[in-house]
Amino acid sequence: MIGNKRGVRSPGKMPESVKAWLLLAPTLTFLLVFTVYPILRSGYLSLHAYELGMRKPEFIGMENYIRFATSELFWKVMRNTLYFSFLTVVPAFFIGLGLALLVNTKRAKGIGFYRTSFFYPVMMPMIAIASIWMFMYMQESGMVDQLVLRLGGKPLGVLSDKKTVLPSLGLMYVWREAGYLMIFFLSGLQTLDKELYEAALIDGSSPVHTFRKITLPLLAPTTLFVTITALTDSLKLVDHIVIMTEGAPNNASTLLLYYIYQQGFIFFDQAKASTLTVFMLLIMLVVSMSQFLNSDKKIYYN
Repeated sequence: MIGNKRGVRSPGKMPESVKAWLLLAPTLTFLLVFTVYPILRSGYLSLHAYELGMRKPEFIGMENYIRFATSELFWKVMRNTLYFSFLTVVPAFFIGLGLALLVNTKRAKGIGFYRTSFFYPVMMPMIAIASIWMFMYMQESGMVDQLVLRLGGKPLGVLSDKKTVLPSLGLMYVWREAGYLMIFFLSGLQTLDKELYEAALIDGSSPVHTFRKITLPLLAPTTLFVTITALTDSLKLVDHIVIMTEGAPNNASTLLLYYIYQQGFIFFDQAKASTLTVFMLLIMLVVSMSQFLNSDKKIYYN
């Protein structure tokens, strides 16, 4: 008996394309409902006026964008956001890489304990972390000021000083984020070919030379992923601002996402919040694509 010819579907059997779409349906549904629709809705509302008490949005064109583009507060928030990203991404990147190199071994005694300890801050909710660090930073009675007083100095009040508030918040975030980035670097390190390191050792290559010429180039795909992840994560922070400073002093700690939160949930102006959301999406798109396009061609993936 001759079987079915190739490409001929048996009667009653579901086509592979239909099966594929059915498997993708749950993910596509969530993507459309919780990602695509909110983005389109934000773009729509950004072209309207829609404050508390208005029955429906009123079309005003690009007026919201013009208002923010000429607002000193908006540009101050943007400077704060970029400054905070620089304060957090660079240190967290290098500390995460250093921790990964430190725990990249299976032979050291208690290595599992150290890996868990470095990663533990990531498991804590940001609200809990912010509450703990807020008490540490409290003026005079906090741990930081108490230590300064014991050393003969004056209370710093780091959260109430516009020069120190963002670095202080950045220190807290780096403490949490470094362990998160460590996991990605550790995963990348453990996939590298061990024979290359054995060959380098036989050739008499120093650890520093081996790191520069073998580890870093082979770790490039992980580095690209970690860089984009760290940059985008630094733009999506609001919990610690709400708990610790609420943008004080004088909006010195107001970041873009907290500014969106203010407009949407404190002032109940959905149109302005949507406009700021569009700005944020554009920034994240530019940051991600610029990193990807500039670095991807130089990376060896195999």
